[in-house]
Amino acid sequence: MDLHSWLLYTLAVIGLAITPGPNGLLALTHGALYGSGKAVYTVAGGVLGFTCLIALSMFGLGALIQTSSDTLLILKWVGAAYLLWLGIQLWRAPVLQLGIEGQHSLVPNHSLFRKGLLTALSNPKVLVFYAAFLPQFLDAERPMVPQFAVMAITYAVIEFVVEYQVAKFAHFFRPWLQRAGKGFNRSCGSLFALIGVALPLMR
Repeated sequence: MDLHSWLLYTLAVIGLAITPGPNGLLALTHGALYGSGKAVYTVAGGVLGFTCLIALSMFGLGALIQTSSDTLLILKWVGAAYLLWLGIQLWRAPVLQLGIEGQHSLVPNHSLFRKGLLTALSNPKVLVFYAAFLPQFLDAERPMVPQFAVMAITYAVIEFVVEYQVAKFAHFFRPWLQRAGKGFNRSCGSLFALIGVALPLMR
């Protein structure tokens, strides 16, 4: 990949990263509820999930899904079920209590990481998108593996920075959440549930 192609790819990835999606919403929610120090595990899990999807797309799974509507349908329903479950969990989550300093440490870091990872992996539509998106920036006359590595690393770094900033900014809303946290939880939970319901219906 030459410098010009990499710059174009970087600009495209920045645009993709700042577009609202399930992982950005999860980073916002966890950043507001637990602070950026713990939400970093959510962000890291999401970035790992996206990196795995990029790798799968690069090795042909995206093409397989494009030719098999049954496979795509199954993956969509699995992803939809997880997003719906996550939405229900957020809807039922208790209001944030700022006066209890230790309560945030009770949320295991591995649990936040897992939620970020599964949220990223639960959207099979991303596989098809990557399968169509990534080849536009490849140079057929250059070795593929180094190009794939550069693209994956570039995406991971940009996605991490953007989502972490979202989580960090959301943390400043904690005082407001103490007053209106139930509505915030239910709004985010509803959005996740709507995404989960809409995912299998998308072409």
